Amino acid sequence: MNVHDVIIGPLVTEKATLMKDEKATVCFRVSIGANKNQIRTAVEKLFSVKVASVRTIQVRGKMKRYGRFEGKRADWKKAFVTLRKGEQMIEFFEGV
Repeated sequence: MNVHDVIIGPLVTEKATLMKDEKATVCFRVSIGANKNQIRTAVEKLFSVKVASVRTIQVRGKMKRYGRFEGKRADWKKAFVTLRKGEQMIEFFEGV
């Protein structure tokens, strides 16, 4: 699997921002089939940092209704990547 196929994008939420500032942990939306080793390798290659640990969680898609029609959002996977001490934090919005 290509490193660009593993990481879909960053998660920028209030909780993710607090984790980034306080615990040096970055949240990513990743491919469903990616394992922890692939996520670690992809982050290290893309951002030139060293990773201390990777935690993942499967997020189930919600049931949604529009009038009388029902549907389900897609399931997805979330990864919490903790950087080693002394590593520079990954900035998503540099120069904006």
